[in-house]
Amino acid sequence: MKKIIIGFAIFGAVAIVGTAGRALAAPAAAAGGGEAAAAGGGGDDANTQYKAKTVYDFEDDTVEGDLARPDGENVTANSKAQHSSLIEIRKDFIPEMLKTLEDI
Repeated sequence: MKKIIIGFAIFGAVAIVGTAGRALAAPAAAAGGGEAAAAGGGGDDANTQYKAKTVYDFEDDTVEGDLARPDGENVTANSKAQHSSLIEIRKDFIPEMLKTLEDI
């Protein structure tokens, strides 16, 4: 029971420290207003504008490549042969039980 309580305490402490670090770092990045905010790294900046449409032009780029596949062959093997057991299981032990009675 103590291990569970200690586990929850450690988890809670890590969660508090993790969220506190993010909360303290967010205003500093947004307040800087410099390159981080302009690059989209800031918080809720009212001056952020996005393009309505983005076009990528690949006409002048030549893309060359080869088909990548493994070298070698697929190898298949037969399953192991099924052998009968070499241990013979006896159905009764009556002769041995009679011998022990004779010794008594």
